[in-house]
Amino acid sequence: MILFPAIDLKQGQCVRLKLGEMDSATVYNADPAAQARIFEDQGFEWLHVVDLDGAFAGESRNGAAVEAILNATKNPVQLGGGIRSMAHIEAWLEKGLARVILGTVAVRDPDLVRQACKAFPGKVAVGIDARGGKVAVEGWAEASSLEAVELAKKFEGAGVAAIIYTDIDRDGVLAGINWDTTIDLAEAVSIPVIASGGLASLADIVRMTMPDAKRLEGAISGRALYDGRIDPTEALALLRKARAAA
Repeated sequence: MILFPAIDLKQGQCVRLKLGEMDSATVYNADPAAQARIFEDQGFEWLHVVDLDGAFAGESRNGAAVEAILNATKNPVQLGGGIRSMAHIEAWLEKGLARVILGTVAVRDPDLVRQACKAFPGKVAVGIDARGGKVAVEGWAEASSLEAVELAKKFEGAGVAAIIYTDIDRDGVLAGINWDTTIDLAEAVSIPVIASGGLASLADIVRMTMPDAKRLEGAISGRALYDGRIDPTEALALLRKARAAA
């Protein structure tokens, strides 16, 4: 079970949004590379990065910040936001990403996801972001007609490394992760699922260690870490204890 600290990038800065609204951004660090080092020093083993501007633009908009992060940390980094082509995927993996996260293109062109999984085994994740149960695309600005489970099942057997499932209605508002829906998704597919959106307190970390959450690969935390609502040392110790007991 992995706790993924999040760095969301807007105009080169480390920010957090509320409910995916770009005009609600709170800047937490003007130096994303420094933030990456902080997370590594705190003991985190992975890093989750999103190019928010890129998600809307359909192409990289914070490339320099992402490269600075890759140079600043030894931790594996997964990146989403604006990665829409095989050329984008290949270019980022060549720069040292551990895996790319494909969101909008997973809805628009699922065959590209399958091709990427074959070309880059273990390095392609799918981001499924849902609002009101329906998958959202284009930086969460547009709703599709797809249900989250319906989309996830399209990639069974394709070699997807993980599904990052975000409940947009909880993202950035510290309402607690939607565990029921997330665990239902994890039980519906064989692909590892990472919970995202709303992680609020140590109670969510404890919830991650419960037996029915064992199918999850982990969860992503943003605002709760930045606001000090979760103590990294305590949270990581809880997860290590649960891992050792498994």
